[in-house]
Amino acid sequence: MDKKMLCRICASLPQEMFRATILRKYDIAYYYCDTCGFLQTQEPFWLQESYAESMTLPDTGGLLRSLSLAEVVSVLIYFIFDRNAQYLDFAGGYGIFTRRMRDIGFDFYWLDRYSPNLLARGFEYTQELGNVELITSFESFEHFVEPNREIKTMLALSKNLIFTTEVLPTPVPRPEDWYYYGLQHGQHISFYSLRTLHYLADSNGLKLYSVPPLHILTEKAISSASLRLLLALRKFGLFFFIKRRMKSRTVGDSIALARHRSS
Repeated sequence: MDKKMLCRICASLPQEMFRATILRKYDIAYYYCDTCGFLQTQEPFWLQESYAESMTLPDTGGLLRSLSLAEVVSVLIYFIFDRNAQYLDFAGGYGIFTRRMRDIGFDFYWLDRYSPNLLARGFEYTQELGNVELITSFESFEHFVEPNREIKTMLALSKNLIFTTEVLPTPVPRPEDWYYYGLQHGQHISFYSLRTLHYLADSNGLKLYSVPPLHILTEKAISSASLRLLLALRKFGLFFFIKRRMKSRTVGDSIALARHRSS
């Protein structure tokens, strides 16, 4: 075990579960925590090499995923949260999701310490914006080197989080049996079981609603049946009902950015 290796979620002492080869050359250990059900790699010394590009070559679904999630989040904000508030996409990548949500009409902002903002420029989150109604973070939790620190950072800005990550199955699969380990790119280093997600909710005084791979940590009481109904109706046109009732920010954003550039 790595020297003083502790669970990155609950600080308990994890046990080595298995070893695997990542990036086709590094033999690394994976540690499982019996206390909270979290699986983590050893200290990830290889990440600089893994992140030579912020998107992995095999990830061909990034654009489609962002567009689909924009529909899902639009439905949830419109019916559960304050649709007239401000929101933040944490670890927002190239800004696809932020731009799409603004095009729909929601006042979204972007934040990512590791990726360039290509499509949502001018709408970067700054401290002057203060707290927000809701934070989204998609396909990021499995990348967190210090998940507790990242989650605390988000919760300091909002008590409502919507995020996606694949749930670690029970029993824990062998490395050759689960694609989500991401052995070919080595970027996935943190894996959350449902027990882990419940631990995160309980330790932060929040409620968990999970429709994997989508999860909500929130201080709000949400009917699980209503949540599943909203997600189902999204596939039958509910998003387009919402889109017709929202005012797109596309043109207004363009005008505001042009004015800012000329000032």
